[in-house]
Parts: sequence; C-alpha cells; structure tokens
Amino acid sequence: MSKTVMCVDDEINLLKLYQQVLTDEGYQVLSARTIKEAMELLKSFPIDLVVLDIKMEKENGLDLLEEIKRNRPEVPVVLNSAFNTYKSDFKSWLANEYLVKNSDFGELKTKIGKLLHE
Repeated sequence: MSKTVMCVDDEINLLKLYQQVLTDEGYQVLSARTIKEAMELLKSFPIDLVVLDIKMEKENGLDLLEEIKRNRPEVPVVLNSAFNTYKSDFKSWLANEYLVKNSDFGELKTKIGKLLHE
C-alpha cells in the first residue's frame, strides 16, 4: 500500500512539482496552501508524512508543526524552507528533518524514504 505524503507550501508551482516528483516515487500526495487546509487534511486522511514550508504568505509553518506534534505526534515532518536561519529556532527542532529548498529533489526523496522506512 502506498504511503500518503502531505505537502504544505503557499507556492502553487512548487506544490505541483512536489506532486509530480513524489507521485513518480509511488506516494499518494495531498497538497495544502494554508495551515487551515493542512489541518483539515490531517483530520480527514491517514497522512504518513508532512513536507512543510516555514515562511508562507501570512503564516508560519512552525505553528503548524507544533499542532501536528501536539495532535499527531507519530507523523514525521520534514521542514523544507528556502531559509537556513530557521534551523536555530527551537520550534524547528520538533521536526524530524530540516532541508533547505533546492532544485535537486534527491535529498528530499531520500529523507522521506528513510522516515517512512522504505
């Protein structure tokens, strides 16, 4: 049975790219552009892993990270941010992995596979 990965990012083009790359890896992919959308998906679907952006339009992904760890602590979270500076924010330490966005999805795919024990 394929695992379900939820990608949370405010950039629609990046969500489409995640969808393509992770579907090609055999995952079911759900996308959310806001914390509210992500929380609804978490309540409605059996999500196995979350790929989460930090700096979104008017929201901070670290707030969602706290919610996930409070309500669904078994779900691993990969923070995928364009900014390295958040690594020093103690809230980001709740995440299982922290990656800086780049055009090579190899590291992201490797981290997801490792966290899902594949």
